[in-house]
Amino acid sequence: MEINKELIMIGQRAKNAARRLAFAGTEAKNNALHAMSQALLEHQAEILKANELDVQAAEGKGLRKSLINRLRLTTATIQEMSKAIEEVISLPDPVGGGEFWTRPNGLRIQKTRVPLGVVAMIYEARPNVTVDAAALCVKSGNACVLRGGSEAIESNKVLARVISEAAEKSGLPEGSIQLVAMTDREYALQLMRMNKYIDVIIPRGGAGLIQTVIENSTVPVIETGTGVCHAFVDKDADLNKAVSIVFNAKTQKPGVCNALETLLVHEDIAEKYLPLIGKQFQDFGVEIRGCEKVRQILEYSKQAVEEDWGTEYLDLIISVKIVKDLDEALDHIYQYSTKHSETIITENYTTAQRFLHEIDAAAVYVNASTRFTDGGRFGFGAEIGISTQKLHSRGPMALPELTTIKYMIYGDGQIVT
Repeated sequence: MEINKELIMIGQRAKNAARRLAFAGTEAKNNALHAMSQALLEHQAEILKANELDVQAAEGKGLRKSLINRLRLTTATIQEMSKAIEEVISLPDPVGGGEFWTRPNGLRIQKTRVPLGVVAMIYEARPNVTVDAAALCVKSGNACVLRGGSEAIESNKVLARVISEAAEKSGLPEGSIQLVAMTDREYALQLMRMNKYIDVIIPRGGAGLIQTVIENSTVPVIETGTGVCHAFVDKDADLNKAVSIVFNAKTQKPGVCNALETLLVHEDIAEKYLPLIGKQFQDFGVEIRGCEKVRQILEYSKQAVEEDWGTEYLDLIISVKIVKDLDEALDHIYQYSTKHSETIITENYTTAQRFLHEIDAAAVYVNASTRFTDGGRFGFGAEIGISTQKLHSRGPMALPELTTIKYMIYGDGQIVT
């Protein structure tokens, strides 16, 4: 596959920038981040104007309301992005930390953290990812190449220009933050083959995007997963907690990967609990797709089909199933989970511990909403994505996950005998 000349130039600039960023000091990186944070506030009007063009285009194409909500920026969200950068400044620099030990032959070995190099992000209609990814890459000493979706192209062009100019004016090398403004799918496929310039690709978006990157990339991929997230309301649940947690997990922001998609309810409390959560969902406009037992209790629910149990709706739709016990809930989650975030609502300590230890997922909760699976809410400042794989990282990927290991060995003439 022949690589576009403009992409090659982006790759070359990124590679050159990464070489210098790898040994940039913490103060220099933090100064650049502060400049980026302030630039967002100073250019709010320009950012909002560009975003309105994206929103209008999305509405014209008939995109779902939940996706348009992910796309839309406001003064408040720009201030949140600025604040997120300031939080990254306050976090420890992950580069350079590590261990030191001496071998019997006198060799002194230092295991230290170093940047990955050039990180490429391929993502969909969330302009805040442009800022979060750039901030985390700068702090961890990586150059970043950003390729957002066509739905947010006008917003991303302004955001990337504003923060990259601020970073360069503060002293970071040219090419530290770059946006691929060509939205044709062909350029994304070419980006996935740029092993000479890119060290790792991180896809962030729906199942289709992630699968496309996994199947086509020759550059190493860190997989951020789709979220078919489950909640199991146990027979020993506090029903008030169960209503509050499940409602929040489904409706607080339905178009994100940590939103709840499937509700499992213990048969012993189904007749008491389902009418309570069902009314909340009805009033909010959530479509319920239930198994036969659910439909006997909630007559207004629709029939769930096999496809529903594995679907990430990203919308005000939820699949609901009544299960016999914890074992059936665990079996269901094992079969359909994407290993993102799962939660149990129960007051039974033994049941909670079984759920925590037997569920294979990046984040497992007891009596809390799955919406907490987020770098900011975990205290990481921001995140570059939620990894659902087991190599090289898992869960919210923040600063330490954007570094790798290097061994530095100090000798005094030692040789192997």
